[in-house]
Order: sequence, then structure tokens, then C-alpha cells
Amino acid sequence: MIPNRFPKPDFESGYQYPDITYAVPHEAWWTAADLVVLVVLMSIVAWAVIKRQTRRPILWVSLVSVGYFGFFRGGCVCSVGSIQNVALALTDSNYVLPVSVLLFFLLPLLFAFLFGRVFCGGVCPFGALQELVNVKHVRLPAALTTVLGMIPWLYLLFALLYAVTRSDFLICRFDPFVPIFRLGGDMGMIVFGVALLVMSVFIGRPFCRFLCPYGVLLGLFASVSWRRVKITKKECINCELCHRACPVDAIRPPYANKVKETRAQGVRRILGYALLLPVLMLAGALLMRSASSDLSRANKEVRLFDLTVQHPDPEETTLPVELEAYYGAGGTPEAAAARNVAIQADFRRYATIAGALIGLVIGWMQLHLSTKRGRRKYEIEASSCVACGRCFGYCPQNRS
Repeated sequence: MIPNRFPKPDFESGYQYPDITYAVPHEAWWTAADLVVLVVLMSIVAWAVIKRQTRRPILWVSLVSVGYFGFFRGGCVCSVGSIQNVALALTDSNYVLPVSVLLFFLLPLLFAFLFGRVFCGGVCPFGALQELVNVKHVRLPAALTTVLGMIPWLYLLFALLYAVTRSDFLICRFDPFVPIFRLGGDMGMIVFGVALLVMSVFIGRPFCRFLCPYGVLLGLFASVSWRRVKITKKECINCELCHRACPVDAIRPPYANKVKETRAQGVRRILGYALLLPVLMLAGALLMRSASSDLSRANKEVRLFDLTVQHPDPEETTLPVELEAYYGAGGTPEAAAARNVAIQADFRRYATIAGALIGLVIGWMQLHLSTKRGRRKYEIEASSCVACGRCFGYCPQNRS
């Protein structure tokens, strides 16, 4: 129940207004239902890919997820966007994190640690929608996918930066699929979402692979998962069919990265990249710290301070609407300046950390790519596999 939201007229008759309340939907029941559906669907996908090695249940899960989490719940019961809430709660003691949001953040990570990225398999409505429209897989050049694979990391770090400084929730603002699920919204995001779906017809999950910030966290947990997706329980015969069928290029071929070099050469190369790592972190930290002032312009308090500098007189007749409201509420240029100083300090601190992490990601990627390891059979890279199950039906060992 909620109280009357609108101010009442002030009569002089002494009349006493009764307390008026309005019934609101039982959102707590819906939240509990959302969590139950989330766990059940992830359990089905885990059972399908780990135990049964079959794709059909995953397709049904995808349809249920698109229908329930997508169109029915509006696409905003979202583990992807919960990253921002958790980050803000960790840095701001005044922010109260709902338990449901924390569970939506943690449960897919827990399942990823246990069984791989089963949340991506068909439970996430964004991934499920792309999976359902994908009918052909166009393999992109490895160099291009490596470069594009850096974007989710950058997106994640910038989203965290703006979340912890209370500037914006970038992931929610630039969500390309929520307007589609809600059948309306920002036209730019609708066009972007439709473009991603058109790309998904020919390219496996472009959003999941090259944009999703939550996917990189799931990939980290999946890389050390307890039980991993296997193409077949029998001996691999290196037929290459699974490699061709994988829409996200998560299956690595045998000897694909074997390089003829001495052990000493390999050690020197890895040591060179390892020594470059702190240099990249320092460069990233300094670069982001120097850009912190410009980045802070996204914060409404900083923009308000800029307006007070341009219009310091509250009695000015042509004040911007935001400034007129601020001065009307008793705000002063001095108070805006004090808040600006605090926000700028936060941006310098967190931008420095974000820059160091950007350098770490770039350096670690180079180090990872320089590590050469021969393979004797086709293997699934757990951090990249989205548990879609396409490879199961193509493996001839699963038919015999």
C-alpha cells in the first residue's frame, strides 16, 4: 500500500483529509517467481549439456526465457544490469541493495562455476533471442574477433566507473533488447537492437560475444568450472564437424596454435609480455586519470556546478530550468562547488583504477595469445562456450 502521492489543496475550513491508500501489485511474489524460474531454467540447461548432451531442451528453455523474462517481464529482470547495483552497493554504504538483485547477480555466476555458462545457453533472454534467430554461421577472422572481444571488458569497466560515481547506469541506458521486448522506447536503441538481431541471423550471438559485460564475468567463472561441457563422451575422431558448427568459435582445433620454437624462445616471449604488463597498467591508469575531468561531465551534479559557474546569480531572469529548480530549492553555488570537488575526487580515484584494469586486460590478452599449447583433439574453451548445444548433434560419435 502506498500513500496519496499528490499534494492536497490547502483549505482554511479545518477539513481533515482521510488517509487514502492504493493497492499495488504483489511485486515480492513476482520477484520470487522470477528467481524460481531462473534456477529451474539454468538447472535444465545444465542437465541438458552436462548429463544428456542434447540441444532440444535448450531450445525450449530459450523460448520460455524470451516469452517470460523477455516479453512478459519486459526484459528488465536482468542479471546483466545487476553488475551496476552490486558495484554501487560495495562503494556506497547509503545504497541499499535489494536481495533479489544480489541473487540475480550471484546465481548465474554460481552455475557458471559449477557447470559453465548455462545462463547464456538459453536462460538469458538476450542470448536466447539471438540464438533462436541464428540460422547460419559466418566465421569471422580470428584477428577481428580478438579485437572485438576487448569491447565487453571496456564496456564493463566504464559501466562500473559510472555506477560507483552515481553518474549513470550505462548498461541499462544502452540496452538494445529491452525496447524490443517492451515494444517501444528510444528509437535509436530499437534500431540498434534490430540491427543486432539481423546480424544474429548470420553471426553467432554478436551481443553476447562482443558487447555483453556480464559475459566476461561468466567466462571467468566458467574457465574454472567444476563440470565442463564436452562434445562427446566417446573418443574424439577429429572430424572437424563440431568446430564448423559452433556459432561462437569456442571449439579449438588440434595443433591450431602449435609454433615451432625452442622452449627458451617461448619463455623469453612470455617474460617479455609479463614485463610489459605493469607498463600497460601504469599507462592506462595515467591516461584515465588525466581524462577523469572530462568523464565526470556525465554526472548531473558536475553539470549543475558548470551551470552555477555560468549563472552565479539566483536572481537572473533567464536561468536554465535545472538551475532554476536548484536555486528555488535553496541551493547555492558554494554547495554545488563542494559536491563537485567530492565527485571529481571520486572520478580521479576510480578512473585511475579503471585505467589500470584496462591495461591489465590488454596485457593479459597479449600474454594469453602468446601462450602456445598443442592440442591432439578438438577442445571446448570453457570461457567462450555459451552452452548452446549445437555441437552435440554434429558429432558422429554421439550418433553411434
